[in-house]
Formats: sequence, structure tokens, C-alpha cells
Amino acid sequence: MKKSFLYILFLLFAHTNLFSQNIRNQDNFSEIVGEEKGDLNNDKKPDWVVVTTTKTGEIKPFRLQIFLSQPNSKNLKLQVSSTQIFENQYPVETSGKQKNFRIPDFFIEEGKLVILTDVNELKSRYIFRFKDGNFELTHISRVISDGREITTETEIDLLKGNKVVFDQDFGPTKKYKLREKFKPKPLPKIQNLTFSDLAKY
Repeated sequence: MKKSFLYILFLLFAHTNLFSQNIRNQDNFSEIVGEEKGDLNNDKKPDWVVVTTTKTGEIKPFRLQIFLSQPNSKNLKLQVSSTQIFENQYPVETSGKQKNFRIPDFFIEEGKLVILTDVNELKSRYIFRFKDGNFELTHISRVISDGREITTETEIDLLKGNKVVFDQDFGPTKKYKLREKFKPKPLPKIQNLTFSDLAKY
């Protein structure tokens, strides 16, 4: 009886230790996936955007961090850190199987942060501006093809409250499916957004 009890304790300890080790590995975002430098806060000094992932662990999450230049200092300050904006490389809901997607890409263009994603052939482009200490989502563009002749494109302007969806074949004609006006709301902030939130637009 005593041996059985000790054996159960050993199994519990081993399981707890393995779980703790996995959590530590998930928190260790030491592998750089991509980085970009450019002026995001309009002070004519370079800022730094970096996306990292874990070297070990089961789901391989991504972490986005944005470091901004500071007045009268050569040091950069961490402005944003998010592990929710990008979908995990091996999501739990797919039992650790990788989805048909590419590692997210990003760049800085005209003072805006542009993020590109490609999940299950749906290519999306998200534009964020820096204002009042926050990065706000202002525009979304999406493209998906049916694999034959039709490409469906979506353009969303969150500043003006416009959404346009149209189909385009290989000819010059655009067949509009939807033209929608909506009341502009407070712009979503990047630190509050998840990849699931982005998919709802």
C-alpha cells in the first residue's frame, strides 16, 4: 500500500514538473521570426518592431513587441507587447496540427504599421496608426480566390465607416456583392485585439 502511494506521488510530481516546464518554455520567446525598423511616432527617429516565438513547446505562439524612441534619449521604450494578435502556429483546437498558413509578415510604410497574414488562403492586410500613445486599427484589406476564376476582395475603412466586398474575374469587371456604411466606432487598439477579433470584421 505504501509503495502504491509513493508511486502515485511520483507520477503526480512528474506530471506537474512536465507541465511547469512546458509553461516556462512557452514564455521563453527567444526565437526572432522577423523585425523591422522605421519611424512610427513621427519623431524622425527609428523605432523597432519584433515578432518572436518559442523554440520549444507544443503550440508555438507568437509575440509582437513594439519599441518606440524617446525624446532626449537613445533608449527605446516598450510600447506594446501582445501574444494574442497572431494565431498560434500549432493551435490547441487542431490538436497541435499546423494550419495552412504562413508566418505573419509586417513592415512600416509611411509611418504606419502594416501586418500581413495568410491563413487558409485568406490573405489579409491590417494597417495601424500611432495616435495618443496607442496603435489603432484603421484599415483592413482581404483577398481570397476560389481556385478557378473568381477572386473576392474586401476593403474596410474603419475611419470612414465603409465596407466594400466585390468579386473580380480575370476580366476588368468588378461585380459588387456588398457596399455597406456603418457608424464609425472608437478604433480598436492593437494590444486589445486577438486574431479572432480580426476575423470578425
